Amino acid sequence: MFRVPAVSLITVAVAALLGCTWVQAARSLPPWPVCALTACVSLCAALRARRRPALCHVALVSAFAAWAALHGVRAFEARLPREREGDDVTLVGHVIELPRRIDADTSFVFVPDDATGNDAALRGKLRLTWYRAEAAPRACERWRLTVRLRRPRGSLNPGGNDAERGALQRGVVATGYVRPSAGNERLATGTCVDGWRSAIADALDRQLGPHGSRVVKALTVGDTRGLDASDWDVARATGVSHLIAISGFHVGVAAGGGLLLVRLLYALLPWLALRVPRPIAQSVAGLAVAGVYGLLAGMGLPTTRTLLMIAVVGIAACLRQRTRGLTMLALALLVVLIVAPLSVLSAGFWMSFAGVGFLMVCVAPRAQGWWGWVGELLRAQAAMSLILLPMSLWWFGSASLAGFIANLVAAPLVSFVVVPMCLVGCALLAWPVLAGPLLDGAAWLLESLWQGLAVMAQWPAARLGVAEAGLLPVLLATFGAAWLFIPRGVPLRGYGALLCLPLLLPPRDEPAHGAFRAWVLDVGQGLAVLVRTRSHTLVYDAGPAWAGGRDAGSGVVLPAVTALGLSPVNRLVISHGDRDHAGGAASIVARYPSAERLSGERRRLSFEAEPCTADRSWSWDGVDFRFLVVPRERSGKTPGNDRSCVLSIEGEGGRLLLTGDISDRAERRMDPASLAVEVPTVTTVAHHGSRHGSSDAWLAAVAPVLGVASAGYRNRFHHPHPAVVQRYRAVGGDVVVTSDTGAVRIEFPVRNGPRRVREWRRPKDRYWRE
Repeated sequence: MFRVPAVSLITVAVAALLGCTWVQAARSLPPWPVCALTACVSLCAALRARRRPALCHVALVSAFAAWAALHGVRAFEARLPREREGDDVTLVGHVIELPRRIDADTSFVFVPDDATGNDAALRGKLRLTWYRAEAAPRACERWRLTVRLRRPRGSLNPGGNDAERGALQRGVVATGYVRPSAGNERLATGTCVDGWRSAIADALDRQLGPHGSRVVKALTVGDTRGLDASDWDVARATGVSHLIAISGFHVGVAAGGGLLLVRLLYALLPWLALRVPRPIAQSVAGLAVAGVYGLLAGMGLPTTRTLLMIAVVGIAACLRQRTRGLTMLALALLVVLIVAPLSVLSAGFWMSFAGVGFLMVCVAPRAQGWWGWVGELLRAQAAMSLILLPMSLWWFGSASLAGFIANLVAAPLVSFVVVPMCLVGCALLAWPVLAGPLLDGAAWLLESLWQGLAVMAQWPAARLGVAEAGLLPVLLATFGAAWLFIPRGVPLRGYGALLCLPLLLPPRDEPAHGAFRAWVLDVGQGLAVLVRTRSHTLVYDAGPAWAGGRDAGSGVVLPAVTALGLSPVNRLVISHGDRDHAGGAASIVARYPSAERLSGERRRLSFEAEPCTADRSWSWDGVDFRFLVVPRERSGKTPGNDRSCVLSIEGEGGRLLLTGDISDRAERRMDPASLAVEVPTVTTVAHHGSRHGSSDAWLAAVAPVLGVASAGYRNRFHHPHPAVVQRYRAVGGDVVVTSDTGAVRIEFPVRNGPRRVREWRRPKDRYWRE
């Protein structure tokens, strides 16, 4: 049933996976007609060559590569035209998914079906924010909205996510915000699955309260809106994130519940077996229950994969055919790649299919008795914890060694106790007397579990981070870890540990004595700089804080420190207290509490810090660090920006001048003699490139060869100002902007002067980038 002549379903699925993955490394893609023609020709060639496996496999790889390229081209071309960025556009459409309320603002996904007054008909999802929304949109509603849009764009940093890749994979064609307009109005309310999810989430809030229901909602309807940054931090540190989002195993538990209901029904009414055979009824009921649960969960990739596998088992049972686990997985993989080939761009795709696949191959049940079952459970959990660890490091920049212990308790408790209680409780929501005890009990169990996980999250083994080592060491470590769990009888199993060494012990490239390197990170409209000497690390500013408890310290700076192998941070300098410079500082202090802290506005910080005065100079590994004096206003009312610490870092081959947000008034008060040095200078452009900074006299004294402006893409201040760029060029310097380049790495070697080594955003580095 599950084989085609000469070519197995498993090899077809592997060929499809190789083709869809291979094309994602392309810098550009051919036009969509070429992709469509190539896919058709290759598929025909594969069918004709099915008796010659090698040729058939090559043709299949080509066919699926062209198929994925076709989807990539169409998704990229659907994006908002560049010339319409910043325009106000009136759209009519409907709200999908679950809108997220953060304080007075609402973010939601909007699908337009009419572009009134807009000559660019948008087909795809828009991710919008409505600031200070009085009537927040709800799922399934139709609205007329005036919006201001831009193409999907995100920051690019070492160890960071690629927002443009994620937007392409999810079909997001533009992002933006709702403009104040009298024409903004709700046109209709509708009924859809997301509306049911929202109604159930609201009912759970009424029953349990917003805090008590936050994890229950995630397990029942995939609603993670109630989870804050600290909740996700605990989940990642203990490796239980897969339990919070509805996992494939939870869908399997739901299917098992449907099967048990049919068994009970047939036990009570035996005559039903004369009408419908019990295996068929069980298959239909299991798939129906799992399907409803999957729809309420939002049909994520793990959910879809499990539903496909359940469907294969059900069909096989109805046809009285035997199925193999790997065959079911291969069929599910093939269907996903046919329907959504760009799924290979998501971490969930790889973690879901790889986890199940390695589990099937490496853990073969063979023990008998209760203790044998426990032993196999421990083996399976250990296998998943170690085999998926390299992939977690690749996709997320960190992994949890405490996850093995945490999941031994959390996985069975959540999957076999809490999830059934939540599902039955939600089914009985119409009868609060019956639903209340079940939901209250589930919430109590989850809260007790969460308190234990919060303690485990503080363990030293909770967070493992290693420097980025490339794709090859990740692949070697993954297969090395899998080799350790290959069933007995396979020789040299222990040598699989050697394949993990390139990932765990990457080569280190430290600056020479007297040299240093710096990274100006891409944090949007803010500033964060990393500086590394031979054996010390400094962080200057920590980027902004954002709504919802997120900040650049935990989201950008710390992942970059880990990915670059710069840990630990020895000193933290926060130039001044503005949110776009100090917003992420608390996260860095929490991770590295022993780091010395200095700031120009200590009273505005949430932690203790020393003043950055001129007498606080130091030397690391032959590199000199000193604060330049910025005299205060004679009136005594110095603005916060002009209180910024100005830090000069000078090595044998160059100097880096970190300027914070000082204005031209502060620049005029500085001593010109303290600014001039004999080595070439690189600066951060003061105040992100404001026209009120970087004066002609100051630049003439500094004589920079390069200025790096840390500014957001299409920011409302229009930083850096063209006049500032012209002033830099007038003194022979160049200016780069992090919104254009992503993070910038600059080397200050012992000789030959500073040089820009790498920009994380390179033109056409990937086809989905600008």
